[in-house]
Amino acid sequence: MPNEELFETLGEELKNQIRVRRSLREELEAIDLYDERIAQTKDKELKRILEHNRDEEKEHVAMLMEWLRKHDAEQDAAFRQHD
Repeated sequence: MPNEELFETLGEELKNQIRVRRSLREELEAIDLYDERIAQTKDKELKRILEHNRDEEKEHVAMLMEWLRKHDAEQDAAFRQHD
């Protein structure tokens, strides 16, 4: 992750790609946290709520990945190679 001084010198497209990658890390971390909480609770209603919230985070990951694929040709090529 570039430091903030360096970040400010980057072009807008690269800044956006970095923002998306940071957001991806945060969304994936949130998914892990939800999975841990889901595994720990015995309350069925709470489990359903947490699963719903986790699944929304997965949707966010998908949306961010689609944006990244549209704006980073090398990343898109890597996904195509491994489909």
